[in-house]
Amino acid sequence: MKIILFGASGMVGQGILQECLKAKDITEIVAILRSPLATPHSKVCEIIVKDFSQADFSSLQGFDGCFYAVGMSSSNGSAEQYHYTMYELPLLIAKKLQPNNPNMTFVFTSGQGANAFGKGWAKTLGEAENALNQIGFRQFVAFRPAVIQPLDGITSKTKSYRLFYRFTSPILQLLRYVLPNHILTTRIIGQAMLNSVRFGYTDFIAKPKDIKTLADKSLGIFD
Repeated sequence: MKIILFGASGMVGQGILQECLKAKDITEIVAILRSPLATPHSKVCEIIVKDFSQADFSSLQGFDGCFYAVGMSSSNGSAEQYHYTMYELPLLIAKKLQPNNPNMTFVFTSGQGANAFGKGWAKTLGEAENALNQIGFRQFVAFRPAVIQPLDGITSKTKSYRLFYRFTSPILQLLRYVLPNHILTTRIIGQAMLNSVRFGYTDFIAKPKDIKTLADKSLGIFD
C-alpha cells in the first residue's frame, strides 16, 4: 500500500508513522510536513511544504490511503485558526488529492463529541467530517478518539498535554485494561487507520470502540 501522512510530527501522527514503518505491506510512505522530522527515516519520503494552500500535490498519484493527523487544541490560538486547521485545510488538501487518487481512503483525525449541529470545536469537526465525506474518495473515515495514551516514546508537542500524560500514565495503563474500548493508544490508532485502508470500514464515523475493533484485525497478520 502507498500512504500519505499529514501531521507526522504530532502525537497521533508519530503513532501512525511508526505503524506504517512496521507494516510489511506498506511500499511507500510520503510525509507532508512544514519542517523536517526530528528523526529521519530511510523509508519515508518527506515533502516540506510551508504553505499548504499554495502546494501542488499533482505528483501524488495512485495512493491507497491518506491520513490527516494535523491537530490543534481548541484552547490554543483563535477560533479562526482552529477553523482553518481543522476544517478549511483538510478540505483544501482533500480536494487537491482526490482527482489523482479517486480510489484512496481518506482518514481524518477528528474527536469524540464532534457534532455539526453543536457549537465551537465540536461544530467545526462535525462540519469538516460531513464536507470531507462528500469529496468523492472511494472511502472516507472520521476517527473520533477520546483519551489517547502515547506509547513507544511518543510525546505531545502541547505542553499541557505532556504534563497530563506524564502524571496520568500509570492510571491510563490501568484504565486501558478496565475500559479497553474507551482508552486508546497511539499504537492502536495507527493500526486501525491502516486497517481501514486494508479491509475497508462500514461507516464513515469510527468511535473509540470501533477504532479498537479495527485495530484488532491486525492481530496475527504480520507476526
